[in-house]
Amino acid sequence: MSAGRDLLTDAFGRIHDGVAAVLDGADRTDLTRRVADDANTIGWLVWHLLRVQDSHVADVAATDEVWTSGGFFKRSQLPFDAAATGHGQSSAEVAATDVDPAVLLDYSAAVHAATTAFVDRLADADLDRVVDDSWDPPVTLGARLVSVVEDDLKHLGQAELLAGLLAHA
Repeated sequence: MSAGRDLLTDAFGRIHDGVAAVLDGADRTDLTRRVADDANTIGWLVWHLLRVQDSHVADVAATDEVWTSGGFFKRSQLPFDAAATGHGQSSAEVAATDVDPAVLLDYSAAVHAATTAFVDRLADADLDRVVDDSWDPPVTLGARLVSVVEDDLKHLGQAELLAGLLAHA
């Protein structure tokens, strides 16, 4: 048993379940509506949190991102470069994030499967491995994965809030 692995598995499972819940019953109109002119959309928030998780986990696992290897980039038909994760995107790019909810659900399942497959192989000692020495202090695998969980949960909460606001608008 690994306490670190168990905690990460639980956290990433909660993210996966939360994405499924926020997308449940949503259509493309729901995913592209904005509460203000430059506000993020549910679709962009979900896409972004999945892209961040996918890209970061693939990096530390030394695997391909499922966004490209699983065909989700092509299926999404988004007008972005395949490497885009949402960081630094403009309001116009947020507005252009019009993805079929079924594609996001499938992508979420694939990202979750890749993430849990990686986490399942970890021992607690692996979490101390330095994965980025460009920071001071250097970033360990544990810190990187916790950072992904934190970022994902923040964006998931924003998507949940938007879904609630839009449902009562």
